[in-house]
Amino acid sequence: MATRILMPKLGLTMTEGTITEWVVNSGDKVTEGTVVMLIETDKVEAEVEAEADGIITHTANVGETLEPGEPVGWLLGEGEQAPDGTIVEAIDEDPQETPSEIQEEILSEEEPTVETQQEVIAEEISNNEDETTQNSRLLASPNAKRIAKELDVDITTISGTGPGGRITSDDVQSLTPTKESKPDKTGRLKASPNAKRVAHEKGIDLSTVSGTGPGGRITSEDVLAAPPVEMTPQIDQTTPVEDVPEEPQTTEVVQAPFAARKAAERLGVDIGQVTGTGPNGRITKQDVFSHSRTVKPAPAATAPAASSGIPGERIPIKGMRGIIAERMHSSLQEMAQLTLTMDVDMDRVVELREQLKDIGKEELGAVPGYTDFVIAAVAKALAEHPAANSQIDGNDIVLLEEINVGMAVAVPEGLVVPVVHGTDQLELSEIAMETSRLAEAARNKKLSLAEMEGGTFSVTALGMFGVDAFTPVINPPNSGILGVGRIRDDVDWDGDTPIKVQRMTISLTWDHRVLDGAPAAEFASTIKGFLQQPLRLLA
Repeated sequence: MATRILMPKLGLTMTEGTITEWVVNSGDKVTEGTVVMLIETDKVEAEVEAEADGIITHTANVGETLEPGEPVGWLLGEGEQAPDGTIVEAIDEDPQETPSEIQEEILSEEEPTVETQQEVIAEEISNNEDETTQNSRLLASPNAKRIAKELDVDITTISGTGPGGRITSDDVQSLTPTKESKPDKTGRLKASPNAKRVAHEKGIDLSTVSGTGPGGRITSEDVLAAPPVEMTPQIDQTTPVEDVPEEPQTTEVVQAPFAARKAAERLGVDIGQVTGTGPNGRITKQDVFSHSRTVKPAPAATAPAASSGIPGERIPIKGMRGIIAERMHSSLQEMAQLTLTMDVDMDRVVELREQLKDIGKEELGAVPGYTDFVIAAVAKALAEHPAANSQIDGNDIVLLEEINVGMAVAVPEGLVVPVVHGTDQLELSEIAMETSRLAEAARNKKLSLAEMEGGTFSVTALGMFGVDAFTPVINPPNSGILGVGRIRDDVDWDGDTPIKVQRMTISLTWDHRVLDGAPAAEFASTIKGFLQQPLRLLA
């Protein structure tokens, strides 16, 4: 029976997909589950598998961009005619080789890696080129193609530094001067949520800021590096004004992100005296901390608060500890925070994780931990409950377009929250690889600002310390955070028969200005459902 092959719907925000490669030729026999084509959206490249056995025929070509649900091909029985009149016969095959074996042989010749699986052959055709040039094929990653298109760069002029000479996004950006950020096709400027917040606080027009992020995306560092807005004071000419000595003017602009400036304020450090070790001499928080250990802070202009004289060792609330204290206090003051708890049966997650451990890190890339399962469940639940993936902006609730789950990581200096960007578009093993990388970078103090901004929801775990449940505090500007307790032995009853189960308590804190109690409970129940049926997280 003829089966349509359709452009899949990959997430709630997907509006179109582009065919980047047909893995299987028209006329080839395939079995259910065989990868037949690669597609690319604005967020991710994905493999499309055959939904049934049959002979494949293409009705859409490589490079075509289609909406989800539009047909791209057929799976037919031998000699079967498709409804559009297409008749396909199977290509003769070596009886000693099955279609899957042929596919494996082809793939083995290219020695695919995790990196090359996400790269495709891009073909750039120019109207002024001759036939030989028109038929040439360039090796380029999908992201490189996208960035080159956005920056209006001829990708044929770029030399690739990737495997086999593939052109990467870094190759495109390294040869392209930074351009002023332009609105996307929806009319919106590409900017991280944190960049928008900083721009609003400093009164900076984002349309005047050049983005250095992927695809010209504006980061908070770009906003902070933008020239300050000069305000001309309005003076009443009829009012006598005393002569005031002019302050010395300086032409040097200190390049320091907001976090570094805040750290300098708390430590009493003159940021103009700090030597920056970041890109282009930019001052980082670590630069501020290092400088504070070598220079005595300037005395405060005002007298310190009176001490009560309580005996004991005193630890000043400053540095990272001071920043955390201020953010958490502000969070509780500005939000209407409530917390609910819910028990989750984790037997199936424990069983599935043991099976994945048997497969091994070499094949998976990383064996997911229990927190990775939770992050994956949260991402899928956020896609079903957009209100939980939001933030307050003035008098508006903004439903965020991206799902970026932050994870709290304890470090000696305090707590940092690196972000897994595009969490809902990642497979479970990919989430595990990213959380492992981010946690290691956090412990080694190598997290970039881009890796800590843009989070839309947070997950924090204390189960490793034997904690069952707790009340996490929301990380602004998010509207929610999920606390994860330990997996403990518990008992269910089947009549008079006790049954051992493994349970975990999740603690959801949410902003009541955004969600009422019932929608918040539904969101938590959805997370619970994914964890109690973890195979859904592999889909």
